[in-house]
Amino acid sequence: MKKAAIKAINYYLPEKILTNEELAKAFPEWPADQIYQKTGIRTRHIAADDETAADLAFHAAQDLFDQSIYDAENIDMVILCTQAPDYVLPTSACTLQARLGIPSSAGAFDYNLGCSGYVYGLSIAKGLIESGSANNILLLTGNTYSKYMHAKDKNVRTIFGDAGTATLIQGVESEGELIGPFTFGTDGAGADKLIVKVSGARYTSEDEFLQGGGEKREDGFPNSTLFMDGPSIFSFTLRVVPKMLRALFAKTGLVIDDIDHFVFHQANKFMLDNLRRQSKIPKEKFILDMENIGNTISSTIPIALSNAKNEGVLKTNQNLILVSFGVGLSWAACLVKTTWDT
Repeated sequence: MKKAAIKAINYYLPEKILTNEELAKAFPEWPADQIYQKTGIRTRHIAADDETAADLAFHAAQDLFDQSIYDAENIDMVILCTQAPDYVLPTSACTLQARLGIPSSAGAFDYNLGCSGYVYGLSIAKGLIESGSANNILLLTGNTYSKYMHAKDKNVRTIFGDAGTATLIQGVESEGELIGPFTFGTDGAGADKLIVKVSGARYTSEDEFLQGGGEKREDGFPNSTLFMDGPSIFSFTLRVVPKMLRALFAKTGLVIDDIDHFVFHQANKFMLDNLRRQSKIPKEKFILDMENIGNTISSTIPIALSNAKNEGVLKTNQNLILVSFGVGLSWAACLVKTTWDT
């Protein structure tokens, strides 16, 4: 019977690069080597002023079609994970369908998730394929958090980068699962730990926010820029991620020795080192890939997968566990069998 399988992954990074040396000039109290020691990041890519998340996803998808055996004409569903759509309406996935030359018979929609978004996207694609609703799904991710960050906020500027990715998920004949099972979790009570409070329809200006009972930020930055409570996010991950892994192992019946590689959301090295140790994952099975890219939100896992595959680290028919967590607060994990062609 048809099972959903990852067949190809590609990504695109904006041309502009922000180095630790440039950040150290803006924040003299944080030398370049200290930024690296704290985050595990040396450079991150930043979208141009006229470059959107949809543009980044478009380039990732177009490059995938140009270099692989897959054709845009065969896509029957486009799914875009972003928190930076081109418009409130229409959905950016619809405009990407036209830009990429995908048939009008294909479905297209966006969904709004951050760091957990890629794993959620895999679950959506699996459901569509294995229910017979689609057979060739283009799962896109794209975010430009740089456009939400205040230029003087070192807590976020040192961490986040911009990127877009494209993953082709296809229905193939298989007796066993190739994507899944999944575990999910949500703690909306922690939504204010990583947030742009003045955005969307709830509040359209700082004055409206303050008049509605909101408070000025302690760091002095406007509520229309990205806020991150780093210590709370760190505590949250240590609380939920090991528990989530145990739940996934219980679902699969597998143990750590059965897994070839673990690919976590590439948040920052300090956090991942702690999670790896707490979860007792051997270092050689744990993929780190953020040094020259940064935290690219929902794009970190597909970027890490693509690079590991291209470098020969990942081979066909391996067991992977993907683990995602962050803004929402939201988390998700799944088992994946490597099956991609390109």
